Amino acid sequence: MSKRVVVLDYGSGNLRSAERALARVGADVTVTADFDAAIEADGLVVPGVGAFAACMEGLKGVRGDQIVGRRLAGGRPVLGICVGMQILFEKGVEHGVHTEGCGEWPGTVERLDAPVLPHMGWNTVTVPEGSVLFRGLEKGTRFYFVHSYGVREWRLEAGDGFRRPLVTWAEHGVPFVAAVENGPLMATQFHPEKSGDAGAVLLSNWLSTL
Repeated sequence: MSKRVVVLDYGSGNLRSAERALARVGADVTVTADFDAAIEADGLVVPGVGAFAACMEGLKGVRGDQIVGRRLAGGRPVLGICVGMQILFEKGVEHGVHTEGCGEWPGTVERLDAPVLPHMGWNTVTVPEGSVLFRGLEKGTRFYFVHSYGVREWRLEAGDGFRRPLVTWAEHGVPFVAAVENGPLMATQFHPEKSGDAGAVLLSNWLSTL
């Protein structure tokens, strides 16, 4: 049976392109802001484009922060994409404005120190050993990025009872977090739904974890 995936509609994100990309790899996809449907789905995708503060406002408007928290408390998979990844961190800083994020991971989303912004286009990533998301993809595979902000320092290490999350890195001016795999919580800074066949493989790998 197809896995039921909800793409959370909170007013920000490439909803239809994410829907099409997930359907392409065999998911039964619904785009909705319905609280119960988002809680009960096999997988939840949190997309996001634009400003951190605006995304957080929209997310809270549909109780998306509660949805994410409740799913993770029950070990239910969540995938964040682009700003949908960024808002999982403690806070974002844009134009001097500090905005509280979901706080699932420590760390700050800040402007990249690069000669050209936004970082727009195809880039390679450095994948840690044991990755599930990137399984079957060759070293040097490129993914599509569109962003000016990112997480430049990873702060969550292994501790009592849990492993250190698997962190994938990319570089544009400075190194930044390109993806995270942390049990049921996974996320990518790039857009798998815009990354062609490589993105389809990644989304299929994520579906296999549901």
